[in-house]
Amino acid sequence: MFSFKRKFSAIEIELLNFLQNVRLFQDLSDTQKLSFATYLHIRSYKQNEVVFFRNDPSQALYLIKEGKLSLELDIKEHFESVIQLETFASFGHNSLLPKTKRIFNAFVISPLCQIYVLPQVNITDVFKRNPEIKAQVLENLSCIYNQNLYDLCKIYREKQGFFELNEMFMNVVWGT
Repeated sequence: MFSFKRKFSAIEIELLNFLQNVRLFQDLSDTQKLSFATYLHIRSYKQNEVVFFRNDPSQALYLIKEGKLSLELDIKEHFESVIQLETFASFGHNSLLPKTKRIFNAFVISPLCQIYVLPQVNITDVFKRNPEIKAQVLENLSCIYNQNLYDLCKIYREKQGFFELNEMFMNVVWGT
């Protein structure tokens, strides 16, 4: 009996290895992961460059290939860092949901940051063509959100309601 297993190119293997480390995509098969490949666009950002602002329309999901950025809340004229993200982290998760706006501001804090951008319109297209992919990605998103809520409640109990926002995310690896 012959097994006809698809051979992947070097570029596809590199992308599959990357996506295997991104929590949203970990449980997808290689073929399912590659459903997103043609839609992933690499973008380079410099230090202090803005990826998006709070209240911007959520039109893309972001995956950090290399570098570091900060998700921040704006409070009056000041910005408070909630969490710093690095390689393999995904952010902009609300782009997986229709008609949402950004909750945080995203600023690059490393000298250079390479980020894969996955437009919402393409995510929707993949989800329409393959409901299994949609179900798995949204289940993984639910796990990320559940962990974030668990950590929020834990720190709230430990600090009796008095804590800094960044303490909530100290043990969370955002989207990886």
